[in-house]
Amino acid sequence: MFSKVLVANRGEIALRIIRACQEMGIATVAVHSTADEDAMHVRMADESVCIGPPRATESYLSQASIISACDISGAEAIHPGYGFLSENPGFVDIVEEHGIHFIGPSADHIRRMGDKMTAKSTMSRLGVPCVPGSDENVADVQDALRIAGEIGYPVLVKASAGGGGRGMKFARSKRELEAAFGSARSEALAAFGNDEVYLEKYLERPRHIEFQVFGDGRGNAVHLGERDCSIQRRHQKLLEEAPGPTMTPELRSKIGNICTSAIGEMQYSGAGTIEFLCEQGAFFFIEMNTRLQVEHPVTESIFQVDLVKEQIRAAAGLEMTLDQDRLRLMGHAVEVRINAERLPDFTPCPGRVTTFHAPGGLGVRFDSALYQGYEIPPYYDSLVGKLIVHGTDRRSALARLKRALIELVVDGIDTTAPLFSQLLEEKDIQDGRYDIHWLERWLSEQS
Repeated sequence: MFSKVLVANRGEIALRIIRACQEMGIATVAVHSTADEDAMHVRMADESVCIGPPRATESYLSQASIISACDISGAEAIHPGYGFLSENPGFVDIVEEHGIHFIGPSADHIRRMGDKMTAKSTMSRLGVPCVPGSDENVADVQDALRIAGEIGYPVLVKASAGGGGRGMKFARSKRELEAAFGSARSEALAAFGNDEVYLEKYLERPRHIEFQVFGDGRGNAVHLGERDCSIQRRHQKLLEEAPGPTMTPELRSKIGNICTSAIGEMQYSGAGTIEFLCEQGAFFFIEMNTRLQVEHPVTESIFQVDLVKEQIRAAAGLEMTLDQDRLRLMGHAVEVRINAERLPDFTPCPGRVTTFHAPGGLGVRFDSALYQGYEIPPYYDSLVGKLIVHGTDRRSALARLKRALIELVVDGIDTTAPLFSQLLEEKDIQDGRYDIHWLERWLSEQS
């Protein structure tokens, strides 16, 4: 086992990793920009290293600075959290070249799954159902028109190296596709330095269902059920729950076993998420995330496992403690993302937190790096906390979430917390009747 781990991230996920390491008796090193000198993850770690100025490209994304921090501190391993360098295969190569362990999958798996077309062809070969569309990147608009004619409109043009909705364009007709194709390529090139795109059939009212998987790198793998992440705005998840409201045990077992088989055959190591669009009981693979997800706590809640500890064990070459036959789903969990944003436009709202009170009580978890007097810097993601609740069933979990939102106090800045209090009054949310477009429709009705 490692004696010292460097956490190459910030905010609540850095704290999450530090706490897991502390429970395992592992010393931790926090890295931080000059804007994060007073951040909670810096205070909580055993030691810290400043890696640059506020801009992420000069600090948290500076590979040389992070490797230097390992050399200075003597850290044996790096946990990347999510975002930043967590899915950068080149960074993994450099880490390993310096004799440091990367707590995550191999560079090869990150590379293969990071390219959407490679991921799709790999998963298709391994028996995972995929959304109808092009089998490879689309060379030109004429090729796009031919494929759209075969699979039928509407279609999505998607960036091969994309994510978060960037480089994704919608088309209901030939005319719209001609415009969307060029626009998607330009946006993809600007966002990812890669203008390759592919086509997928647009599903009208699907749910976004993702399966949590974990492998030991030696062919052994498990799944920990699904999360429903359909409450989204501009392809950004805002609310996640597990298990999915529409999932049956039989379907969970079927799709879970397909995912487990694929991960095992790949000899994948560590945590990963296989994401699907689901419509009328049919599942279609869209991508795989080769890292810990923001919403991993809902899975931890219903299975009573610590995914970060399992990641560390896997990277250290230890046996996986997870056993499919002993994994038992218990109750229901919901997570809402508390962002420092001003409603109704979701404008980022950094600033000083004048009053802070975290909700508590049975079945309530608040993952956050906030504290009273903390100055939220304007340079990074607006996520400032994740409120996770667990109940014996979905109804009790939603009631607990409603109560916890009332208890949460964050003054001095605006947050998205009031949005979730509103959503909990909606019958569609109470009944679990929603799809990936539901929130956008609801928001447009409120304006």
